[in-house]
Amino acid sequence: MASETDCLLRHASSSAAEDVAQDMDAKPLLSRFLSYPIANTNTNPQRRRRLSAKLASAPRPLRQQSFGRDIGHAAKETYLITSLSFTLLQYLGVGYRWMTRLLALGCYAMLLMPGFLQVALCYFFSSQVRRSIVYGDQPRNRLDLYLPANSDGKNPVVVFVTGGAWIIGYKAWGSLLGLQLAERDIIVACVDYRNFPQGTISDMVKDASEGISFICNNIADYGGDPNRIYLMGQSAGAHISSCALLEQAIKESKKEESISWSVSQIKAYFGLSGGYNLINLVDHFDNRGLYRSIFLSIMEGEESLHQFSPELKVKDPSNRNAVSLLPPITLFHGTADYSIPSNASKIFVDALQKAGAQAELILYDGKTHTDLFLQDPLRGGKDELFDQLIAVIHAGDKEALEKDAMARPRKRLVPEILLKLARNISPF
Repeated sequence: MASETDCLLRHASSSAAEDVAQDMDAKPLLSRFLSYPIANTNTNPQRRRRLSAKLASAPRPLRQQSFGRDIGHAAKETYLITSLSFTLLQYLGVGYRWMTRLLALGCYAMLLMPGFLQVALCYFFSSQVRRSIVYGDQPRNRLDLYLPANSDGKNPVVVFVTGGAWIIGYKAWGSLLGLQLAERDIIVACVDYRNFPQGTISDMVKDASEGISFICNNIADYGGDPNRIYLMGQSAGAHISSCALLEQAIKESKKEESISWSVSQIKAYFGLSGGYNLINLVDHFDNRGLYRSIFLSIMEGEESLHQFSPELKVKDPSNRNAVSLLPPITLFHGTADYSIPSNASKIFVDALQKAGAQAELILYDGKTHTDLFLQDPLRGGKDELFDQLIAVIHAGDKEALEKDAMARPRKRLVPEILLKLARNISPF
């Protein structure tokens, strides 16, 4: 089995190398695209007129070519994800359990399609979305930025790591969150990372850490406030981002030299529906179809489960100094979550508090794994999780809080009957 996994990883890495080579050819155009300034109400009028004249005189085909490259890059990444999924299915074998879950996933996506299409239109055509910014030299080292319509150069920032069972995670999964937070003058950076079998857990944590580093060191260029950066992860992304955060704290506590960002730059951490003790989750995932052999391959073997279990590392007395460096932590979880039981967050919060960290748990009665992240935001109107995130991020900012109080209710994107049907057949 190990040889099969190695073969898959070599195959995925070889495909990834070809992707990187192709991306290198497009980099000059991408760099020019990202060099355009962000709107600023204090911009000098003469400079603004010169810039407008320059843009007006730019040849039309160049803009079309830039848009074409964006679509081409999206198509290439979609192809990459699809090919990796089929490679993984070959490895898993197509059994009854996987076939039924795949069918349920297809029906679930179709029911929510009215909302997905509206979000996709904004993702591809909104001028407030900067797609596929390169943050590293590895495959999938890209991130998307969601920018507020009006930026004064001091907007708070959320670095978001999406979920996907360590297998199908993709930065665009965070587009709904990104677009909605941008409406409240918050910049969102959705970080992509290598998935299995293209990479294993250490690659994912490394990618997430590099993405966080890029934001910490460059977000001021996009109108973000480097002193108000928040880290957030959902599901597998909560596990990966918490590993990256704790690993960075351990490096700093040991005064290691090669540090490109600091835990002190993160004002707070939000974990949504995450799992933080892999040893306790192996059998649970196996029963739900993420078979033990595959899960151990993703996590680099049974001997690595402790290394990539934040809960266990927090309990380790040798990491006490590292825990003291952690920012305030808030974990959110639904009590009807069957993909990752809410007890996973409860036990982690208990461990953090006993180790001296500032941590709290917010449970949502009857909410499933996807309710908090998909169905509730697509429903529009008042959203308890969204309001709690906004309250923490805008705490102390009187002007922002006044704007929040006057904000219009969020638009419903999917009819209620479709949301209820989707909830009932969700494979998650």
